[in-house]
Amino acid sequence: MSTPVLLAAGNATTEHRPLIIALFGAFVVATLVITVRAGRQTRSAADFYAGGRQFTGFQNGLAISGDYMSAASFLGIAGAIALFGYDGFLYSIGFLVAWLVALLLVAEPLRNSGRFTMGDVLAYRMRQRPVRTAAGTSTIVVSIFYLLAQMAGAGVLVSLLLGITSDGGKIGIVALVGLLMIVYVTIGGMKGTTWVQMVKAVLLIAGTLLITFLILLKFHFNVSELLGAAATNSGKGDAFLEPGLKYGATATSKLDFLSLGIALVLGTAGLPHILIRFYTVPTAKAARKSVNWAIGIIGAFYLMTIVLGFGAAALLKNGDIVASNKAGNTAAPLAALEIGGGPDSTGGAILLAVISAVAFATILAVVAGLTLASSSSFAHDIYANVIRRGKATEQEEVKAARWATVFIGIVSIALGALARDLNVAGLVALAFAVAASANLPTILYSLFWKRFTTQGALWSIYGGLVSAVVLVLFSPVVSGKPTSMFKTVDFYWFPLENPGIVSIPLGFLLGWLGSVLSKEEPDRGKYAELEVKSLTGVGAH
Repeated sequence: MSTPVLLAAGNATTEHRPLIIALFGAFVVATLVITVRAGRQTRSAADFYAGGRQFTGFQNGLAISGDYMSAASFLGIAGAIALFGYDGFLYSIGFLVAWLVALLLVAEPLRNSGRFTMGDVLAYRMRQRPVRTAAGTSTIVVSIFYLLAQMAGAGVLVSLLLGITSDGGKIGIVALVGLLMIVYVTIGGMKGTTWVQMVKAVLLIAGTLLITFLILLKFHFNVSELLGAAATNSGKGDAFLEPGLKYGATATSKLDFLSLGIALVLGTAGLPHILIRFYTVPTAKAARKSVNWAIGIIGAFYLMTIVLGFGAAALLKNGDIVASNKAGNTAAPLAALEIGGGPDSTGGAILLAVISAVAFATILAVVAGLTLASSSSFAHDIYANVIRRGKATEQEEVKAARWATVFIGIVSIALGALARDLNVAGLVALAFAVAASANLPTILYSLFWKRFTTQGALWSIYGGLVSAVVLVLFSPVVSGKPTSMFKTVDFYWFPLENPGIVSIPLGFLLGWLGSVLSKEEPDRGKYAELEVKSLTGVGAH
């Protein structure tokens, strides 16, 4: 925002800061109460990892929506559309289409085949220890990439509301989110996390619906008028509504566009915090039903993010959005401030407070789900089945998961502090790329290819994981540009911001090559058992 507008927004939030803090505090207190109550019912490993498999298809669909509609969805996508028009709109479409891959290929077979984690499915017909170690490692790395985005979103959001401009203050906010996430998971496990996600999904849909309605009302429910105003106000004219503003200038940017699209569409089916949600329902039918509900809820939400993004472009100057946050992450809250009456109005400040509290709720719920996925995989796959060789008691396993939560929380706080100025949608796209490169090939080969071997699984997971992470480290996301994580150094040589176009095919190729070159004879009997189990649910937990 330009300096006068920034000051006006700051004054508005200062005047209504008690309301803002009260709304934030109310959500935190309510969710902590839910978490503590759920924690009292968490007695076994099944309770901690899968909520006792007691949730209905609708409840789980709502929780999946809450898990999936992250800070990237609410803040990052609206910002990307507000700054880049049509090219930012790709995120909305990619995130939504990705659910078809999850529904058609993964949801039901995974629910039938596993117990608590992705490692259960892989270890069914392969050597337990190496495969579980690989699955656990991949799950933790993907979760931490995703956590980065949520932490960055939290820092931006709360600093805008509370008028915090210092780096130390923003890092303090990231640390606060990390501590809350540790509390949610260690006390509530899957039961507490699921209820928090359900509450958050309802709040987010309601808040987004309100802002969407007000923006459409402002433009007389005429979408053409809204798009025209966005194009004019952006200063880009018709180019704002056409492909190429961000991804069309050079051959490299076009490749980046393709890479991003592949990562978004294929990534969901490999995301650990989404995969573990399928284990919280009692039957395969309920798993299928939960995905159907999730698609309906998520579809409606992503349609509304289009209105949010173009609405922000129509109501706010491009330079104002960038001045507030270089990556555009504050576009949606600032649009709420503007549509409520502007920075000097009570209505604007109240709407800003409500929407920001909803976004904060979004962040807390998603980080809890991510942390639970990674700590569960460490405790169940690595600690119980690799370190203790299957001899750990349920109590020891749950204790290990809680300690893992603390460690992952600390790592996420440290990395989130570094990533606070990056676009959260872009950060999530990186997590999608890593998930699609390491997890998706292994899951699909395990479920549908009888010749898949342990060596193929290890090559696929580690090859996809290492290639994706290395390409990200040496990409413009980390160094070499004003929008990079490290702005003052330049060591990038991979030109694309998303590695999916290279690392995802490589993950599939390595899985095939490792299996073909392996001397291990695949266990055809075990594959036949897994096939029957995955398709029918016979013998599923």
